[in-house]
Amino acid sequence: MMKTQEHYETDLLFFFDGKPLELSLYEMLFRRMEAALPAASVRVQKSQISFYGRHLFAAASLPVRRKRDWPEHCIVVTIGLSHRLESPRVAVAVEPYPNRWTHHVLISGEGQIDDELMGWLREAYEFSESKR
Repeated sequence: MMKTQEHYETDLLFFFDGKPLELSLYEMLFRRMEAALPAASVRVQKSQISFYGRHLFAAASLPVRRKRDWPEHCIVVTIGLSHRLESPRVAVAVEPYPNRWTHHVLISGEGQIDDELMGWLREAYEFSESKR
């Protein structure tokens, strides 16, 4: 079972206050991640919900600087990998350090929390575990 902080449920409701669609998307993401990566832990922070192994490997957040063509209701799943994902699902990809790519994937429906996304999250977890 994924490790959560003491006030996780309360913090989660505060984070998604007034955004029930986004909360339900996050809850489905969490259930899939907990099933796939039970050794990970999760922490609700001010601007994102962070997923850790030994290091941060993924996050979920609400869009801050929303682009015009983005869906009205969505969450942003951030994934850290050693390489750039070549997928139309990636809204933004940056390389803040050599061979460390940060990808932002928009999730606006439960069908997008699929095996492809879970594969990327599993890969991000394994990549973070391999760092010193």
